[in-house]
Amino acid sequence: MGNEEIVLEVKNLIKKFDGLVAVNDLSFKVKKGRIHALIGPNGAGKTTTVNMITGTDPQNEGDILFCGKSILKLPVYSRAKLGIGRTFQNIKLFSSMTVLENLMIGAQCNTNQHILTYLVNLKKAKAEEELLKEKAEVILDFIGMYRYKDEIVSNLAYGRQKMTELGRTLMMDPKLILLDEPAAGLNPSERKTFIDIIWKVFEQDIDIFLIEHNMDVVMNLSHDITVLNFGCKIAEGGSKEIQNNEEVITAYLGEGYRKKMMEKEAGANA
Repeated sequence: MGNEEIVLEVKNLIKKFDGLVAVNDLSFKVKKGRIHALIGPNGAGKTTTVNMITGTDPQNEGDILFCGKSILKLPVYSRAKLGIGRTFQNIKLFSSMTVLENLMIGAQCNTNQHILTYLVNLKKAKAEEELLKEKAEVILDFIGMYRYKDEIVSNLAYGRQKMTELGRTLMMDPKLILLDEPAAGLNPSERKTFIDIIWKVFEQDIDIFLIEHNMDVVMNLSHDITVLNFGCKIAEGGSKEIQNNEEVITAYLGEGYRKKMMEKEAGANA
């Protein structure tokens, strides 16, 4: 156990908004080769935690280590360049651009392209753009979106827009992807497809940290689960431990979930 590599470590994080404590003394570790979920009721502090990890919300106290080094002083783009990618609860794509163009923009922070490149060395800029296009096409093929590469994003179904956002994140060559509500708004068929793609991504040696309300997704995907309530960690462990944790059932899952799990177990043993 002591030799496990820690990809991300959150240490005693505190975040306050106008005196309200949104995240209170939160600590957890995301281990290499594991899918880690952060769950809890609405307003528990989950997205705020992700925002602190990516740098969009500065913390008041605590530390964040990525691959053993503190990233607190790094701006958002530097954290992205280190290998921290994310998707958003509310999709943030360029809706008037094509799927392919959205993916190409996702890799901009890892290129040398800027306006001066075009002015001084057009040939080099064009060559780099062609490489980005090829990479985007490979990723779109990988996530089953190649046929939609020339579609305007706003014309796509919601599930395919979510897949496009995941593809854009993959363009950054992330070591760790933070998924904020990846299954929200998806129908059962889209949800299954998305879960299958997340497994494919994970098998490419990319670690996954996700926030998710859909318990079927959480329990089927996650190796480790951290539970928040009112900004505080109330439990941590594997899916079976979390499902049977009384405090988690009371604060979040509810008695209906317990009953459903018992019926499922009884059916499996029948």
